[in-house]
Amino acid sequence: MFTGIVEELGEVVHVGHLHDAARLAVHGKIVTVGARHGESIAVNGVCLTVVDVDGEVFTADVMKETLNRSCLGVLQRGSRVNLERAVRADQRMGGHIVQGHVDGTGVILTREPAEHWEIVRLSLPKDLNRYVVEKGSITVDGVSLTVTAVDEQSVNEKSVNEMSFAVSLIPTTLGLTTLGHKQPGDPVNLEVDIIAKYVEKLVTRS
Repeated sequence: MFTGIVEELGEVVHVGHLHDAARLAVHGKIVTVGARHGESIAVNGVCLTVVDVDGEVFTADVMKETLNRSCLGVLQRGSRVNLERAVRADQRMGGHIVQGHVDGTGVILTREPAEHWEIVRLSLPKDLNRYVVEKGSITVDGVSLTVTAVDEQSVNEKSVNEMSFAVSLIPTTLGLTTLGHKQPGDPVNLEVDIIAKYVEKLVTRS
């Protein structure tokens, strides 16, 4: 489990393309401290299992299912990524409960700079819209964020299966995560609040 509080910006140093999977080698000075085979590290919000650690570089395998459901397939050597180690039971819950199981992908639609923050609007698959509420939590590329607005209308006539939502990014988030560098058109990983899914199942059971 994770909290969506990014520990550092890492860098992809190698991508090995396999027949139905990929192997990523990622440099991360903080997350590799004490890291061992079998431990979990979230890369842009995707929970990956550490295969090997060599100094400040860890290696992880990404299966086809993950490549299909997330944006990890577009990573290449030199790509910056958000990194977070799995949370310990005795740590503070700085963000919200994040599983590292991506529900879908979105695209950055617009960025509106303000004096002390930036408002970012992103597309949202229609089937995830019911889990996203104003002032609720959502994970974008592994970053725990508060939803500031939800658009109940389709993004446009050509994207009837896409809705949109907005978040406000503070200077810390802009400076310490990939969200400070991504531009309109760039894809992002999305994970909705798992509590919303459990509540839905409980109230709809016959």
